Amino acid sequence: MPPPSLDPSAPFDPVPGVARRLDLPPRGVAAVVALLEDGNTMPFIARYRKEATGGLDEVQIAAVEAAWKGALALEKRRDVILHAIAEQGKLDAAIERVIRACDDKQALEDLYLPYKRKRKTRASTARERGLGPLAERMLSQAPSGHPERDAVRFVGAEVPDAAAALAGARDIVAEAMSERADVRAVTRELTVRHGRVTAKAVKKTTEGERTRFEDYYAFEEALGRVASHRYLAIRRGEAEGVLRVGVTLDADAMVGRLVRTMGLADRSPWAAQLAEAIREGYARLLAPSIENEVRGDLGDWAEREAVEVFATNLRNLLLAAPYGKHAVVAMDPGFRTGCKCAALDPTGRFLGAVTVYPHTTKDPSVAAAELVAFVRRHKAEAVAVGSGTAGRETFDFARAALADAGMTSVTVVSVSEVGASVYSASEAARDEFPTLDLTVRGAISIGRRLQDPLAELVKVDPKSLGVGQYQHDVTEGLLGERLDGVVASCVNHVGVELDTASAALLAHVAGIGPTLAKRIVAWRDEHGAFPTRAELLAVPGLGPKTYEQAAGFLRIRASKNPLDASAVHPERYALVERMAQDLGVEVRRLVGDPALAARIEVRRYVGGDVGEPTLRDILAELARPGRDPRDSFEAPRFRDDVRTLEDLVPGMEMEGVVTNVTAFGAFVDIGVHQDGLVHVSELADRFVKDPFAVVQVGKRIAVRVVSVDRERKRIALSAKRG
Repeated sequence: MPPPSLDPSAPFDPVPGVARRLDLPPRGVAAVVALLEDGNTMPFIARYRKEATGGLDEVQIAAVEAAWKGALALEKRRDVILHAIAEQGKLDAAIERVIRACDDKQALEDLYLPYKRKRKTRASTARERGLGPLAERMLSQAPSGHPERDAVRFVGAEVPDAAAALAGARDIVAEAMSERADVRAVTRELTVRHGRVTAKAVKKTTEGERTRFEDYYAFEEALGRVASHRYLAIRRGEAEGVLRVGVTLDADAMVGRLVRTMGLADRSPWAAQLAEAIREGYARLLAPSIENEVRGDLGDWAEREAVEVFATNLRNLLLAAPYGKHAVVAMDPGFRTGCKCAALDPTGRFLGAVTVYPHTTKDPSVAAAELVAFVRRHKAEAVAVGSGTAGRETFDFARAALADAGMTSVTVVSVSEVGASVYSASEAARDEFPTLDLTVRGAISIGRRLQDPLAELVKVDPKSLGVGQYQHDVTEGLLGERLDGVVASCVNHVGVELDTASAALLAHVAGIGPTLAKRIVAWRDEHGAFPTRAELLAVPGLGPKTYEQAAGFLRIRASKNPLDASAVHPERYALVERMAQDLGVEVRRLVGDPALAARIEVRRYVGGDVGEPTLRDILAELARPGRDPRDSFEAPRFRDDVRTLEDLVPGMEMEGVVTNVTAFGAFVDIGVHQDGLVHVSELADRFVKDPFAVVQVGKRIAVRVVSVDRERKRIALSAKRG
């Protein structure tokens, strides 16, 4: 007999469910799905297809994409389950209707659980011994009968007595109960609502020794209140064999609820047997299974929270204010090996290097003279000093050397060098500077970070930038995908100078990718600067679709077409030409003239696929073409009398730079080689739930020293005014 038809009454459409789940307009969701299916990128959709999506931003579009893919995966799994049940000959219209109506992944698996093929269990053994009918009497709560006497009929070679028969029947009932979707749902709900996460020290590994997990040797907290960073910490302790972690629940209360769910009839002679089966099934099957599920969900949530912390920090780091197109001398500090100095022109081009030794000579004036001469020779406007080992000493040396030489106009800036060594040893660095020493490459990276943080930091794996929270405890794929999305978002938000951008930077422009980025650079090296955006189509492998996605995010300042220096997309050039013609001016005069742009009547140009959102964006670009959305640069200022941990005294007030933000507070560089922690409770005079609402990576912040633990190298800071 063929299985029942598995064809749904109508083709699967994920849009209504996605729109409902995200509380977004179905029309906008449908447009996003259609655009994604057509190969459009998220930055392109958000910037240049606002009319189609109803103005959905990147965050909403990303949510739509994730929910859409999730809905498709759920539908695929649903079909697999329906086919599997049909192959067993157990699929009927009622079962199919319930499964097709289910829109939750876990609930769907619960529905499938009774039909899954299982390895040998106590229940399957009992069934093989013919105890199924006895179990049915327990489950049905028969109004008559006597369990012990009725069980005698099932005694045989493999069932020695009535007690064994009843035990086997309870095994069958326990498994049936543990596989019921409603039972699992109520157990899961109550576990999440009332469960407590516990952690205990594993005595054999922790007795008499201190570990970084000692705060969790006797930990207990309501599951719903556990912070993501705390759960990741105890999960790491469990993985390292230091902690034993679990989820506890009042078993008696849970069994009482399950007794009601299973419909136990007090007057039935089988009630006591069913109650015992429920208790056994909960302890042996249901509780461990649900605990694993709940802990898995809790871990997934904690990982997502950690990823979002990392993503927010990374975005703020990448969008830090650039020093801009100014000549820079960068210093990679060192004590014994000296300080490697690299000179860069305003575009970041390497001009030369020198090594000075201010910390190993009895006469540092020689090193000072060499540094001053090097700065003068290359007409540097700033000196960027790496913040690592010898960083503060080198910072003070450079500032004093320049001041003594009367060069007070040259700014000395401390620059985070986290990840610079990763870049200097990378294949990209070797390709760019094959003959240079690692430390010189590191100095170049430090200088370029000052000039344009975004352009330089994209060359480094985001996970090496030190702005995460338990990043090593997060699934690699989840973290990598999210961070790649952040980098791409930042690059396209700022825009890229086509004629100077590295392949690493171009690779993140919408539609391009690493391979095509290298081809663009190779074409540029062979043919020179791109005269117009349209010339991109001459690059091998770059077709019309890629051009459509990328063009609006690329800038050519010296282009023959002034619009190429703006974020106006080439598909709207004709529209701008019409605007200029209506104003009686040339396009070149219109671009960059706010007064002329203000005279354009928006409604006059609405039509077709062009609406007011696109027109407003065009007018903003005409007024300020290619405007950098990042903040203006302002160098941080450290206290002259504080250079090391030993200089710190509780009560000191100073300025620092936020280097990392976590769920529990913010780390701040105050110029002593060791970041201090401003706990979330010390971030403001008011209650702070979300640290990101108060501080951001890269921002300057006024702090006060609360305490200093020199042995453990821990600094507690406060940002409160009171």
